[in-house]
Amino acid sequence: MKCKLGVVCCEKIVPIKMKKNFAISLMFPLYKDRGTVRAMINNSEKILKKLKKKYEIVIVDDGCPEKSGLLAKKIAKKKLNIRVILHKKNLGYGAAIRTGLKKCKNDLIFAIDGDAEYSVNDLPRLIKASNKSDLVITYRYKKKYKTTRIIISWIYNTILRFLFNTNFKDISTGSRLVKKKLLKRIKLTSSSPFLGAELAIKSMKSGFKVNEIGINTYPRSFGTGSSVSMKNIVLTIRDMIILYFKI
Repeated sequence: MKCKLGVVCCEKIVPIKMKKNFAISLMFPLYKDRGTVRAMINNSEKILKKLKKKYEIVIVDDGCPEKSGLLAKKIAKKKLNIRVILHKKNLGYGAAIRTGLKKCKNDLIFAIDGDAEYSVNDLPRLIKASNKSDLVITYRYKKKYKTTRIIISWIYNTILRFLFNTNFKDISTGSRLVKKKLLKRIKLTSSSPFLGAELAIKSMKSGFKVNEIGINTYPRSFGTGSSVSMKNIVLTIRDMIILYFKI
């Protein structure tokens, strides 16, 4: 039975147990990230091979004007465990993540941004943390960004704590590990950067165990991110309000 929130109603959900021979999906979206495509694929393959688990890499090009997805296809041409999905037009960060999560087939899904601000080498730590949780989100030890972005992030997280009664330190950081079975219990709808917060809030409100660990970040050395553009700020506020009135 589903409740108004868009999750399977329950009194309490015990953390989902993982089988020992679990498989991993690593997925990342691309938008104006052509400069990091090759490094993201190479670094992802290295860490996944070290884990000695069955794996796949899923890449979503969200209508990137630089045609990052075509470059990814070229790099991964002879690699059967890498799939590239192309959005015909830009649908938004949240929409790209939702597409990737839906296309991933394995037990654990590591969703990370494609601009290399976050390290795929954090994956083993997230897997360890997932032993007692269903969703592992991350917070940045130190925010190495412009003052404006740091202020926006602080205001955003403060509002979310107040509206949804959470105590997450940094709810929308672009590096997270989620169990596939959890995604079958909740419905994600955001197309904006609010998607990360929606995932954490709905998981928490429906009784799933959400863990949070600290990571280092590496601000992009090329171009500019779009998550704090005026358009995305407006869309994020819209999605936040929609979820607030659904709960």
